[in-house]
Amino acid sequence: MDLETLRAVVDCLIPPDDFAGAYEAGVCDYLARLFQTDMVEQRDFFSAGIEAIDAEATLRFDRPFAALTPDQQTLTLQAIESGDVASAWVIPPQLFFELLVHTTAEGYYSDPQQGGNRGSTSWVMTGFEERAES
Repeated sequence: MDLETLRAVVDCLIPPDDFAGAYEAGVCDYLARLFQTDMVEQRDFFSAGIEAIDAEATLRFDRPFAALTPDQQTLTLQAIESGDVASAWVIPPQLFFELLVHTTAEGYYSDPQQGGNRGSTSWVMTGFEERAES
């Protein structure tokens, strides 16, 4: 799986702002753990989807997903979400998109002990936990 693409994808779904985006909050670490344990049988499906995102971006914009502008990344993911893909997918794009969004959100909002939500970022953001004083 292309980690540069995965990083760009999760940060497109949950971008950094006043709080850490998905990558900095540990979503990729959460996904790595998830696909080695609880969802090992879906690892190849997920990897195929990440590769297909890059193929889709390259066909649409002549550049890999991580090299696209934020607007181009959003357009690419919107096309995948709606199933309006231009490239050949070996898996159903809409089903993959659903898995991608759900697992990214799980990683971002999960208990930090599960590998995501580094520093309790989302818990602080939502008020579930107070920000630690420096």
